[in-house]
Amino acid sequence: MENSIASNKTDIVYHGWIARMPAFMRPYLILMRADRPIGTWLLLFPCLWTLSLASEGFPDLYYAALFAIGAFVMRGAGCVMNDLADRDFDGQVTRTATRPIPNGDVSPKQAAIFMGGLCLIGLVVLIQFNSFTVYLASASLLLVFIYPFCKRWTYWPQVVLGLTFNWGALVGWSAVEGSLSLPAYCIYFAGLFWTLGYDTIYAHQDKEDDVLVGIKSTALRLGEKTVPALWVFYGLTILLIGLAGYFAQVSMLFYLGLGATALHLIWQIFKVDIHDPQNCLIIFKSNKYFGWILLAACLLGNVSP
Repeated sequence: MENSIASNKTDIVYHGWIARMPAFMRPYLILMRADRPIGTWLLLFPCLWTLSLASEGFPDLYYAALFAIGAFVMRGAGCVMNDLADRDFDGQVTRTATRPIPNGDVSPKQAAIFMGGLCLIGLVVLIQFNSFTVYLASASLLLVFIYPFCKRWTYWPQVVLGLTFNWGALVGWSAVEGSLSLPAYCIYFAGLFWTLGYDTIYAHQDKEDDVLVGIKSTALRLGEKTVPALWVFYGLTILLIGLAGYFAQVSMLFYLGLGATALHLIWQIFKVDIHDPQNCLIIFKSNKYFGWILLAACLLGNVSP
């Protein structure tokens, strides 16, 4: 790969802008997955969806910018937490064996300090919002710290991931309203089922290694039943988003956009090949398009007459 410094075994590659950064920074950027923005998008979109639905007219761009910064640093902090918890497992899985902690580029102590710094930035962002939102967002930290350990005792860690990653749906609404109501809850649980779908697809990449090291996932639990399960997960996603639009009293343009999001999820179901890791990664990453389409639906449904 041009302009890259690659590890010898796995998908950890110093490439693009990270390859041009000072050497001491590269492991930390990889540790927080700064080179892989899909996770930040998946964390940010629920915030933007409900921010748009709760706003009168076009949403506050200052709030949107704060959510973007917060999503970037807190997703990074979550990745560090996950790698600290999984450092012994990661060393046994081909795809993750040369991540910065298991390969020794970053010590656990250095990683913990770095995570603390990211959380501090997140706190500075958070206190820009109303007090209800500050308390609400802080409550999500419990899920953040629980999630990395769930894969050791349940085949459904993706449920906890969904509850964690979509907390922003509650925060986006409360940032505007200072409270919660039905549209926010509907988007939150829609996001839960959306995450169950896309992260099950993602988990199929590692299922062979996961069996060897004793890690559980919905990919292992569902196996060949994954595709039928996706119809259920994604069907509930669309249903709950539709209910959110109904309770938020949006215009019909919202439902046209919702139809487009449904078509995208149907495309995922037909295109996914759970036996092809590269295919699973491509389908997983395509969820950023789902996020953009739904955001456009929320904006059009709320700002149009």
